[in-house]
Amino acid sequence: MPEFSPRQNEVLEQALRLLVEGGEKALTTSGLARAANCSKESLYKWFGDREGLLAAMIAYQASKVRTQERSGERLTAPLLRDHLELFARDLLEVLSGDVSLALNRLAIGQSHREGSKLGKLLLEHGRRQIDRRAMALMDQGKRAGLLRFDNADAAYHTLYGLIVSDLHVRMLIGEPGLKDNARQAQKAVDAFLVLHGTHNQSADAQRASAGR
Repeated sequence: MPEFSPRQNEVLEQALRLLVEGGEKALTTSGLARAANCSKESLYKWFGDREGLLAAMIAYQASKVRTQERSGERLTAPLLRDHLELFARDLLEVLSGDVSLALNRLAIGQSHREGSKLGKLLLEHGRRQIDRRAMALMDQGKRAGLLRFDNADAAYHTLYGLIVSDLHVRMLIGEPGLKDNARQAQKAVDAFLVLHGTHNQSADAQRASAGR
């Protein structure tokens, strides 16, 4: 995943705001340069063409879904649960936000157009980036003896389904989001650990709870 500078992040926030408020037509190089108080030359240098800008916007939005992995960290059951719940809360927060809903609705609306690439960009720079980070955490949990699964992809899609269910589809057609993302995240992780947690995960969690 590309890393953006603080200034580039500010520009991408403005680009996302323009998209939400005015739709695709509002997202022009000139309009973004004015809104972000930068030159068009800087936009081309940082993001390239319009497709590059959209890819950067999607990648930046996807980066808001965290797993909080730290290199060299010894993964314990409580830490694994914390990381999974953080991922679940962030995922729900991002998917239910105006930006992601606008991007997805725009991609759906363009799906019949020949040459439209927004749907593909959403998959490549959004969903798949999120998937990779979560699956890396799950693999780390398996190596630590805290998770069990034969197929990482299937286990991840179980986790994703428990977190999101049909909520995203319902929000896309206008239903309000959840009132308590944290509660939904906790319930989803609880169910996932029942299915894929190991005895070590349960024992480690119990020891941590007893020591509080």
